[in-house]
Amino acid sequence: MAKYIFVTGGVTSSLGKGIIAASLAKLLQSRGLKCTIQKFDPYINVDPGTLNPYEHGECFVTDDGAETDLDLGHYERFLNIPASQANNVTTGRIYQTVINKEREGAYLGKTVQVIPHITDEIKRRMLLLGKEGKYDIIITELGGTVGDIESLPFVEAVRQLQWEMPEEDCMVVHLTLIPYLNAAKELKTKPTQHSVRMLSQEGVHPDVIVCRTEQPLNNDLKKKIALFCNVKPEAVIEAMDASSIYEVPLKMLQEGLDVIVLKKLQINGYAAPELTKWRSFLDKLQYPKTKVTIGLIGKYIELQDAYKSILEAFIHAGAVNECKVKIVNVHSEFITDDIVADKLKDLDGLLVAPGFGHRGVEGKIIAVKYARENKLPFFGICLGMQMAVIEYARNVLGWADAHSTEMDSKTTHPVIDLMEEQKTIQAKGGTMRLGAYPCEIKEGSLAHTIYDTKTISERHRHRWEFNNKYMADFENAGMVPSGKNPASGLVEIVELPDHPFFIGVQYHPELKSTVENPQPIFVHFIKAAKEFAEKKTAIKNPLLQSEMI
Repeated sequence: MAKYIFVTGGVTSSLGKGIIAASLAKLLQSRGLKCTIQKFDPYINVDPGTLNPYEHGECFVTDDGAETDLDLGHYERFLNIPASQANNVTTGRIYQTVINKEREGAYLGKTVQVIPHITDEIKRRMLLLGKEGKYDIIITELGGTVGDIESLPFVEAVRQLQWEMPEEDCMVVHLTLIPYLNAAKELKTKPTQHSVRMLSQEGVHPDVIVCRTEQPLNNDLKKKIALFCNVKPEAVIEAMDASSIYEVPLKMLQEGLDVIVLKKLQINGYAAPELTKWRSFLDKLQYPKTKVTIGLIGKYIELQDAYKSILEAFIHAGAVNECKVKIVNVHSEFITDDIVADKLKDLDGLLVAPGFGHRGVEGKIIAVKYARENKLPFFGICLGMQMAVIEYARNVLGWADAHSTEMDSKTTHPVIDLMEEQKTIQAKGGTMRLGAYPCEIKEGSLAHTIYDTKTISERHRHRWEFNNKYMADFENAGMVPSGKNPASGLVEIVELPDHPFFIGVQYHPELKSTVENPQPIFVHFIKAAKEFAEKKTAIKNPLLQSEMI
């Protein structure tokens, strides 16, 4: 039987429940236990697929085509195992299931209510992964903050599970904030006391309290929190702000969070934590030998969570190359021909990010042109790849009005067009090309060098594609479609052989990058950026250039 850990949050949102859940799972995994994590979100959207990135950050896509919360990206990056549709559940999905059952007559004659019908469905979903027999421990993160009206059914479901299950099979970890008042020069525990009291009023008592703090917690403060929140002093865990999220598992190891959990769940005979690879990664991350500056061209740059997986993939690739990757955000909406050189001249590489809609598209096309003409290492993802195709069509093939039908339905050269199977679809939610698809790579190409294999599988999230009607024109002009879907012929990868590093991909490679398996395109992109930076330095310093020769 699997054992269950529930992670709740108090005082404020965005404290890092997902990171704490992933860090705890990593520690338990490092001791030989099979763990997975699931996220329960209290919003009524069925999934975040139709949410603006400004509302919810990026939409993370799993192999099985689920559009999920971005925290699932953290789970995969920490545990190095793929998540699925079962790992993310929303209030919308819960209510949709219950209402469908009611319409089918499953509750015939009964009044359908939050308790027991909604809470029963929540409990069923919470226990689903544990019934597969693949995991020793299931960690469930409850979205939102204790006290939110919309999260009450989830908290009630946890209360019922605590009551129904043996004491050693279920526990609650509560993440809270200990604010530091600079004027008073002291940490305040009262918000934590209130959040625990509120949780207790709902019938759920935390077994462990993890305290986010900017200042160290002394023993007196820990004892005070333990006394007023009715937990043992050793169950009050300090979670100091870290310079990187990847330091958090080691900080939790120092605090003994995993040992406390193992004792509470009565798990014996566990191994010592094996974190050699993790520590090696952190060493490279913290002590880089070189530095590169990468421009991230996008239209959601005000919110870093909109490109969370891309930023984390850069961290993984930087560590492999023992290189610090500095990201410069450039808003595509404000790039023009007059200022593009000034904005991009100091970069060592350029990534054009994914997105939807016409806003900022022309700026992305201008940026691609600059990278192509100036031999600046270029990497385009999804819409970024499509912008590379459009730029090449306009400025090399000479088709001035070339465009995507997403932005211009009347273009005479629709080099990017709506996928055939998408043309009859009206509903927006969950109807894009989603999930993992195979791709066959052309031998001798840059993509083949990067992946070192002829067949790959990568995750997709798009409606528009390269228009194969124009493939011969692009090939004759020098742009190579080096990766294609074997079943549909969909162009997955384009590249320019006469450029030091120029590649665009229709899929989202950032979604599969983890600490233990950094995504290879990102790794080679940073390598190319390093070489570009070294050449720039050599040109500026002739003496260094002669030494390199």
